[in-house]
Amino acid sequence: MGSYNLVTILGPTASGKTALAAHLASRIDGHVISADSRQVYRGMDIGTGKDLEDYFVDGIQVPVHLINIADAGYQYNVFEYQRDFLDVYKNLKYKGIFPVLCGGSGLYLEAVLKNYRLIQVPVNEMLRKQLEDKSLDELTEILKSYKSNLHNITDVENKKRAVRAIEIELFYAEKREVDLKMPDLRSLVIGVKFDRDERRERITRRLHERLNSGMIEEVKTLLGQGLQPEDLIYYGLEYKWITQYLIGEVSYNDMVDKLEIAIHQFAKRQMTWFRKMEKDGININWIDGNLPMGEKIDKICSMLEP
Repeated sequence: MGSYNLVTILGPTASGKTALAAHLASRIDGHVISADSRQVYRGMDIGTGKDLEDYFVDGIQVPVHLINIADAGYQYNVFEYQRDFLDVYKNLKYKGIFPVLCGGSGLYLEAVLKNYRLIQVPVNEMLRKQLEDKSLDELTEILKSYKSNLHNITDVENKKRAVRAIEIELFYAEKREVDLKMPDLRSLVIGVKFDRDERRERITRRLHERLNSGMIEEVKTLLGQGLQPEDLIYYGLEYKWITQYLIGEVSYNDMVDKLEIAIHQFAKRQMTWFRKMEKDGININWIDGNLPMGEKIDKICSMLEP
């Protein structure tokens, strides 16, 4: 693989990056490592777009790591992700298996590719008390004031997430970072791109496919297992709007309309994050998502050659 010891496949939602990563891993006898902040949760398959069928290539399942590793309701974080990635990466390299990192969560990707130095952030009860009466807009302004790379501000969709984000920012503003002893990663970074109109069409089509494939029933099941509505609303997007529909806060049509808008906005934010990564020195090799799969894989393999 030349000088590279990792391939990273990134792209916005509905870009086909999972299938591309799986086909590449199949070609080079590798494993996929997911970099998705919501696919870590068990029982949250359709809403997070795990696309588990995409990991089957020519009838054989490509191994994937860091999905289904936490219970729904838990608040998994980037510190845990970086730690878990490191464990998986070291294990794969020890076994001589090439890792293919794949995802759309910019923060998780950057934590790995730029070797963020992170530590577990404890709960700050005093701060939470100070912030409990503030609106989401006020909390967002506070978060913006930190001007760091730790959070994608526009992903903070509710007060609970905003308060936790501020808690983390304040902690890192007051504490020095520690070294997790990340390996020297030399990643070929591949981005999957579509033009804006096609990306929007793919997102809309995929949303309706998932609504027709049991996404609402998935959220009903999670609520039936004892998760509180606020636990699911915390995860945003599909879980936020479907939960609000199920508890009677919005109509079905309003839920679909608002969810579609939210996912389009999310994809736009993902692209903004990727452009920021490029400005910060990460070289992303963009590939046309419309190319045949074999041609995309050939292009990537040619880049991997010494």
